[in-house]
Amino acid sequence: MKSKPDRQFLDTMSKDPGNWKGPFYFNRKDPRLLVPKFHPALGWTLNLASPKSYFAIAAFVIVIIVIALLK
Repeated sequence: MKSKPDRQFLDTMSKDPGNWKGPFYFNRKDPRLLVPKFHPALGWTLNLASPKSYFAIAAFVIVIIVIALLK
């Protein structure tokens, strides 16, 4: 069974500049979908190395299209 990574380890991954490609976070070893931005006061971002993030983006776009079509 996989053990859950501790919060301190996850925080060090999100603060590592090597995991950031400009404003985008990309880390295959990080299991989180949402991670705090490099400067946490700026909010949260998606982990674009996670396949779940692309499903989240697609769902968001589909919701916007459906709302636009229903108007």
